Amino acid sequence: MQKITIVCVGKLKDAFYRDASEEYLKRLKAYCKAEIIEIQPVSLPENPSEGEIRNALETEGDRIIKKIPPNSTAVAMCVEGETYSSEDLARLIGSASMKNGGSVTFVIGGSYGLSDKVKNAAQIKMSASKMTFPHRLFRVMLLEQIYRAFTIINGGKYHK
Repeated sequence: MQKITIVCVGKLKDAFYRDASEEYLKRLKAYCKAEIIEIQPVSLPENPSEGEIRNALETEGDRIIKKIPPNSTAVAMCVEGETYSSEDLARLIGSASMKNGGSVTFVIGGSYGLSDKVKNAAQIKMSASKMTFPHRLFRVMLLEQIYRAFTIINGGKYHK
């Protein structure tokens, strides 16, 4: 069974985000083994300097890279990435299932994004939109799109 991992900085604190995330994880069980790995964010002062932000991103980046499974297709979710349609995502997941044991890892950074080290380690840089979303909401949106991709791959009725 294909494995999908989401490595993200921070935890979901609000019940409605946790509930939505759990719902999509439950739906995904029919198609893949999905897991979420939460990385502890680096604490920063209220108005951090550029150097403090850079150091935090590097520390978080080291933590993230250690959690990406070997031989997994790593996808860095970042604003400078390429945008994908739902069908494009389905093709990416489908083609990954044919290689590297089918493992795909999506990486979601914290409020300051991802370090260059993480972006460079990823095989794919993907942007969900030119719009900015809260990271908690984006996790749910990504899970929904992964679920949608699997229904497209399997000819389900969910995607219209």
